[in-house]
Amino acid sequence: MTTYYLSQESFEKIFILLKENKTVYCSQVEKTRVFLEGVYHIMRTGCQWNELPSYYGAFKSVHKRYLSWSRKGIWSGLLSSFAKKGEDTSSVMIDSTVARAHACAAGYEKDSQEEQALGRSKGGFSTKIHACVDAKGNALRFTLTPGQRHDVTQAQTLTKDLHDSHVIADKAYDCDEFLDSIKKRNCTPVIPPKKNRKNPRDYDAQKYKQRNLIERFFGKIKNFRRIFARFDKTADAYRGFLSFGALIVCWIR
Repeated sequence: MTTYYLSQESFEKIFILLKENKTVYCSQVEKTRVFLEGVYHIMRTGCQWNELPSYYGAFKSVHKRYLSWSRKGIWSGLLSSFAKKGEDTSSVMIDSTVARAHACAAGYEKDSQEEQALGRSKGGFSTKIHACVDAKGNALRFTLTPGQRHDVTQAQTLTKDLHDSHVIADKAYDCDEFLDSIKKRNCTPVIPPKKNRKNPRDYDAQKYKQRNLIERFFGKIKNFRRIFARFDKTADAYRGFLSFGALIVCWIR
C-alpha cells in the first residue's frame, strides 16, 4: 500500500490504546494499520466485504477480525477512551437520526429484530441512532433502537453519567420524568416546552442555538456510506462502524 486514509499521527494515537487492551492482538504494527485501513475503506465506500481490494488482505480474515472486535466492544472502547481524555461536558446535546436499513440487513425473525435495532418507521425498514455530543460537537456515546422508537426512550441512557451540565435537546425530550432526573444531578435542561404543556417552562433560547452542533455531527458521520445506510445484520457490527467513524471525524482529525 502506498496511500493511507489515516495519517501516521492518527494511527499512532489509536495503536497506543490498542496495545493497552489485553483482548486485542496487534503485535505487528504494519498489519494492524492495514487492517484499520481496510475497515475504513469498507466504511467509507459502503462496498461489500468480498469487494475489498486484495492489498488489505483476505476479505474473510478482515471481516472476521472486524466482527470479533465489534462483539468485544473494542471499537466503542476506543471512542470512549478518546472522549474521556478530551470531552467538554459543560454543555451536551442529545438527538437522534434514522438510517435506512438495506435489504441485506434483514434475515432475523420479527422477535429478534428488536434486539438487533431493526424496525419499521414511516421511513421504512430502519435503525435509529441516538447520540450524545459534547460542547464542541464531539461524539461521546451512542445507543441504537429500531427506527420507530421514540427519542426520549434513550435520553436517560445517553445522559446517565452527566453532572453539572447544560443538557440541550429539542421538544421530543420534553418529559417530566427526564427533566426531573437531570435536575437531580444538577444539570440544567435547555429544552423547549411542547405546545400542549399547561404550564410552559422557560428555557435559554440563546443557549439552545448550540444544538446545531449535533446536527452537524450527524451530517459529517453520514459521509461514511456504511453508516448512512445500514448493511449489517447485527447491531454490534453496525455500532462498530458508527464508533470508528465518530472516532475519526471527532477525535483524531
